[in-house]
Amino acid sequence: MAKFLTGNELNTELEKIFERADQLIILISPFIKLHDRFISTLRTKKDNPKLEIIIVFGKNEEDMSKSMKQEDFNFFKEFPNIQIRYERRLHAKYYANESSAILTSMNLYTYSQDNNIEAGVMTKATLLGHLASNFVTGEDSFDKEAWTYFKRVIDQSDLLFERTPVFESGMMGLTMKYKESKVEVDKLTEFFADKPKFESKYRKDYTEKKQIEEPQEIPQQTIPPPAAFKGKFLSATALSKELGISSKDLTNKIEKLNWIEKKNDEWVLTSLGKSKGAEIKKGQYGEYIAYPETLINELR
Repeated sequence: MAKFLTGNELNTELEKIFERADQLIILISPFIKLHDRFISTLRTKKDNPKLEIIIVFGKNEEDMSKSMKQEDFNFFKEFPNIQIRYERRLHAKYYANESSAILTSMNLYTYSQDNNIEAGVMTKATLLGHLASNFVTGEDSFDKEAWTYFKRVIDQSDLLFERTPVFESGMMGLTMKYKESKVEVDKLTEFFADKPKFESKYRKDYTEKKQIEEPQEIPQQTIPPPAAFKGKFLSATALSKELGISSKDLTNKIEKLNWIEKKNDEWVLTSLGKSKGAEIKKGQYGEYIAYPETLINELR
């Protein structure tokens, strides 16, 4: 039977999804940044190689670190039986174990859980054979239809990381003993290795709202005041398309020009960047840096 959830009850039931999982955890969310309470709960599952974890995240095709933080990947990759997948079109959110599932508006993201008005529907169902089978038992057809849909989402997503457990038989094949786990696929470690590194003694609680800090002035350089630009602004993605280069290459070029710099693992404008007319804009997924279209010729 379905149950409607909001507020703290939604967070509580989601935590129970993790607590009560013995065989399967499915996390489907465009944006992932784990809340400390979920980290604590999931950490208790690290010694269970029979627990399969499947994660699908999405959005930000040219910079996946905006959808999943490196610290969360580093946490997940230590689990002995896990898949991490990517679907660029993902917007739906679905969380499940072998006996319950929640379909919700809420990302698996600290800020969303602490600040947003969110709602969800929890159902009770039994996922038998999960990925090995399309069959789901349960009295409510909603359970079956939801699982069938999200299984297709999983199957069609790109596998970026996979770690599988290795068992050895004992007592004449009557028992199976966990031996080790092996990384079968890993495309994320190399991706994050290319990102700038920032040492931190403690896990920082970043939010979806970026805190823009004023950088110090550059020595021996005169920076004119920002000009008032009233024409068309372009995001970094749109600007890279105009220039015919990747967003990563564009970011590297703009950083070398000293228009942007990293602060608390986020790109912010320097005084020089502001003098070029670049501004912070608000979009559907938070704040981003926008550039005047007049800069296209300067960046060619």
